[in-house]
Amino acid sequence: MRDQLVEIFGVDPDVITLDTRLREDLDADDFAVIDLVEGVIAELGERTVGFSIDDDDLVELRTVRDAVECVMASLRASAT
Repeated sequence: MRDQLVEIFGVDPDVITLDTRLREDLDADDFAVIDLVEGVIAELGERTVGFSIDDDDLVELRTVRDAVECVMASLRASAT
């Protein structure tokens, strides 16, 4: 996820922590959050059959931690 954030926002990887706020700290708009999720899906989707993230979950993403937890929940759901 860090690589995706660095690529999308052009920031130093060292500034990204789990508590980094997507909108306030990285100036992410809704399109940037969608780019992030699409990048994660592209990366993990190739290795994980059925992996997807619901669009409604995107609204709830506030921090990098939220994004990681969302991905982890989606991975668990796709494993069942």
